[in-house]
Amino acid sequence: MSEKRYIRETGVEARIVAIIEPIAADMGFDIVRVKILPDNGCTLQIMAEDSEGGFSISDCQKLSREINPALDAEDPLDKAYHLEVSSAGIDRPLVRARDFARWIGHEARIELLDMLNGRRRFRGDIVTSDETSVTIKLRDALPQTDPNYKLDLALIADAKLMMTDKLLEEAKNQQEKNNMNIDDVEIIDETPKETK
Repeated sequence: MSEKRYIRETGVEARIVAIIEPIAADMGFDIVRVKILPDNGCTLQIMAEDSEGGFSISDCQKLSREINPALDAEDPLDKAYHLEVSSAGIDRPLVRARDFARWIGHEARIELLDMLNGRRRFRGDIVTSDETSVTIKLRDALPQTDPNYKLDLALIADAKLMMTDKLLEEAKNQQEKNNMNIDDVEIIDETPKETK
């Protein structure tokens, strides 16, 4: 069973997740994010990964082949679109508790659903994380104030890693460790979809 995603889609994107998530889970993949973008007229972007956070070119192709028939049958979009299936990439969205735990020590940007102590946006280094919360050390904390904020994962609207030299170095090390080609973290499947 997939670990709970705290950051969730709404509307049509949520409907698409409901269609494809069981298929991805049966294949051993977790959906990271589904987003409808205005690129190329309309692009349906699906980010996925395996339990270790990886997602190769062949994984993208396999998932794309499996979800295409379900999307065709359900027809969630009322217009033609391009389907992009990809890995989460280097500056990835953080959607599950394990994402925050995996990237402790790296800089993230977090936006809450509602205000907390007068702010909704937080940017800083991930200090600690557990199944229900993440602590972030703010880079813009005022002197004489505690820079650490403990944020409830259920209150997060959006979160992603920030592109930093440290993150790029980590990605490079992972690439060398896994002997991956840089193309393995890029979008590889773009299939135009027509409406019925």
